[in-house]
Amino acid sequence: MDNVRVSIGLPVFNGEVYLEETMDAILSQTYKQFELIICDNASTDATQEICERYASQDPRIKYFRNATNLGAAANYNRTFELSTGQYFRWSAHDDLIAPTYLELCVGVLDNNPDVILCYPGTVVIDACGNYLRDYRDGYHLPFSAPHARFREFFDIGDLCHPVFGLIRSNILRQTILISNFPSSDRLLLGELAMLGKSVEIPDRLAYRRVHPNNSIGPETTVEELQNWFDPRASMRGLSIRQRLFFEYLRAIRRVKPGGMETLLCYYELFKFYILSSRNGKWSGYENEARARKRQGWFD
Repeated sequence: MDNVRVSIGLPVFNGEVYLEETMDAILSQTYKQFELIICDNASTDATQEICERYASQDPRIKYFRNATNLGAAANYNRTFELSTGQYFRWSAHDDLIAPTYLELCVGVLDNNPDVILCYPGTVVIDACGNYLRDYRDGYHLPFSAPHARFREFFDIGDLCHPVFGLIRSNILRQTILISNFPSSDRLLLGELAMLGKSVEIPDRLAYRRVHPNNSIGPETTVEELQNWFDPRASMRGLSIRQRLFFEYLRAIRRVKPGGMETLLCYYELFKFYILSSRNGKWSGYENEARARKRQGWFD
């Protein structure tokens, strides 16, 4: 398809309940130059039928079905690997976006070459689409220095909605994308924070759906969470907190902010690790991962 500037990756597994509503919201965008890439992770419900019907009606939709369930991380990453657009965003199969979402985010990226990610404010809705609350993500990072963005990143809200923002594809390719362990979306946002500026549009254009259809709850083990992300991998005896710490170290080495900035990024990481270990923030990451699974993230 000609003139594709934006790619939307929609990974899905057994999403028949909300999938049509989500695709309708995407297809109703005022900004039309996009492709919708759907990766069906071997669904066993009506997901395939729904996707094939929509794809037959709109040439912007590209539908791919995995022969087996690859795990959530690999399926998310596959949608990006199949994309062709200058800008990219992931879409959860059960969330909604306002009609002007792409138009406004594209405008920010087009007019600000140093901004690599743009996302709007979020409204949390229930299973029926009713308003529950506004949510502040706190990922507005307009600072020039990588270490300053990295420092502020550690105060991001628990739900990590900016991972569903509009991202420059050439920057996203420099990262390891969604890794194969719980809360790796947070790792990706930390890496992006060092790579460039992010901007939050104050308009609330994203609708995060909270629903009870998923069975994972507070009693879920780390091993079960890991199996959901990637059934072929293991945590190797590490907690999510420990794994994130070591992965942040690797992210700094990958990004290589340069000179004093590299040292300052290491400083910000160790400072956060020490202080938050005392106040319990790191220990909340496992509950955070469970909450996102229970709410349908990364299916």
